Amino acid sequence: MLDNRRNLYFYYPKEKELEDAFQPLFKLAKENGFQIVDQSEDANIIISVGGDGAFLQAVRKTGFRQDCLYTGIAKSNEAGLYCDFSLDHYDEMVHSILHEELEVRRFPVIDVLVNEQAHFLCLNEASIRSTLIKTIVMDVFIDDQHFETFRGDGLIVATPTGSTGYNKSTHGAVVDPKTPCFQVTELASLNNNRYRTLGSSFILDKSRKLTLKVIQDGNDYPIIGFDNEAYSVRNVQDLTVTLSDKIVKTVKLKNNSYWDRVKRTFL
Repeated sequence: MLDNRRNLYFYYPKEKELEDAFQPLFKLAKENGFQIVDQSEDANIIISVGGDGAFLQAVRKTGFRQDCLYTGIAKSNEAGLYCDFSLDHYDEMVHSILHEELEVRRFPVIDVLVNEQAHFLCLNEASIRSTLIKTIVMDVFIDDQHFETFRGDGLIVATPTGSTGYNKSTHGAVVDPKTPCFQVTELASLNNNRYRTLGSSFILDKSRKLTLKVIQDGNDYPIIGFDNEAYSVRNVQDLTVTLSDKIVKTVKLKNNSYWDRVKRTFL
């Protein structure tokens, strides 16, 4: 599976300290028949260096490539659910690739359509939050049927792998990434006799469509987050979220399952 994948692209901040640290890794990779390429378009394995944030940036900045594999190397002071390898033990990555100690896993991605005009893909989550010191009001539709009217700080729509991030910090559920779905979690919802929400996260099947319609009451410049990037969109009217037919293919060590990583990170 990995025999014909020999072009490596490293995504990392161009800092001299990192450049120096990579030289032994680059040398080892070349000695074992790999080629280090300067452009991500020429790669068939893309390697981020850093924690989960760096991995998310690598996927986003290289366009959610469907024809290559992604993997992550964590720095010594960082940890991440997307990173199987450590910069302190870079030789393990080359050895694992050469000896087929890796498995390919496929992570679901959500597609977010803003104002029925612009599409954005997210591996972790999409969020919409108020930028003013007042609540944001949204009508929530599931498959074009009105579900609730939300009033609060905002909403998070998370993928299964994103369920351990922002979603978990707001008491959302952790979801197995083998389950193709997405989760909606509230941020400080206001519940009274006028506004009533479910009050808990809910999970939607891959076939569902979620629509969030922003009530234009002066709070129509919310911050929209796609993974770890924020966008300020003028006059946000609606967001439509579906599970994309695209996936992110990553490589993992055979003895390092998703739940092993969750246990190691949180327990």
